[in-house]
Amino acid sequence: MNLDSMGMIGYGEVGKIFANGLKSQVARVQAWDLKLDPLTAPPAVHAQEQAHADQSGVRTCVSLQVLCETSDFIISAVTASNTLAVAKDASRHLRPGTIFLDLNSASPGTKQQAAAAIDAAGGHYVEAGVMTSVPPYGIRVPMLLGGAKAAALADQLCAWGMDAKAVSADIGVASAIKMCRSVMIKGLEALVIESYTTARQYGVEDHMIPTLAETFPSIDWQQTGAYFFSRVAQHGQRRAEEMREAANTVREAGFTPFMAAAIADKQSWMAQHSRAGVFADVAKGAPWQDYADRLLKAR
Repeated sequence: MNLDSMGMIGYGEVGKIFANGLKSQVARVQAWDLKLDPLTAPPAVHAQEQAHADQSGVRTCVSLQVLCETSDFIISAVTASNTLAVAKDASRHLRPGTIFLDLNSASPGTKQQAAAAIDAAGGHYVEAGVMTSVPPYGIRVPMLLGGAKAAALADQLCAWGMDAKAVSADIGVASAIKMCRSVMIKGLEALVIESYTTARQYGVEDHMIPTLAETFPSIDWQQTGAYFFSRVAQHGQRRAEEMREAANTVREAGFTPFMAAAIADKQSWMAQHSRAGVFADVAKGAPWQDYADRLLKAR
């Protein structure tokens, strides 16, 4: 594969990690994000994002069109709710033969619509199911790929030091694996937050949590609680959008997404508290009790 010029759509946490991690593997890495658009982004936000890109050696594009017209390999790392819109927008400008790798957490149906737009424009759509949180792993985060070019792209990504595995030539398989897993993982986050905060209110956490350890002794429930609270407090909105797509996945399978919808609501509830500044003074690495106490105080 000739992937000399890589374009990153979305320069958030994941976009920054991939752009920085892959810049030594390709001749050019460039990025586009609404926050990098001087015409639409608040000046302070634009300046901060531009400075990060400059310091990281990542070129920035003035528009999505410019990025698509000058990239032969595009990675889409936006929010779940923007998955399809970004693919459609990109399809209007990408060069024939461009590989379009979609990292976003979306349902099989959404990914299939995105693939139809990219492939109709002469591109090659590859879906990715990112199977765990990116930051601890960086570009070596485990990914499952799907699409006609999935096997060839997986070989190239692994040669770059990534952990990619092709699971199907059909679009939708990798995302189904990812979404079904998300119901469990994001559901566990929501359960821990609700259970621990309620236990904290009743003063029974020191009695309740040891019973979890008895049932699941391989899990450090105190540390896991702290990690779940911190990640949801930081990324609740993104997780909520992912769970809306998980709910769509359940619907596409012919079921009512009772649990996925409730999980999305809980994640969104945490995001609302974060935006309101409820966790503003919680220190990095704080125990879960600090987050729970802020939630109890904010009632």
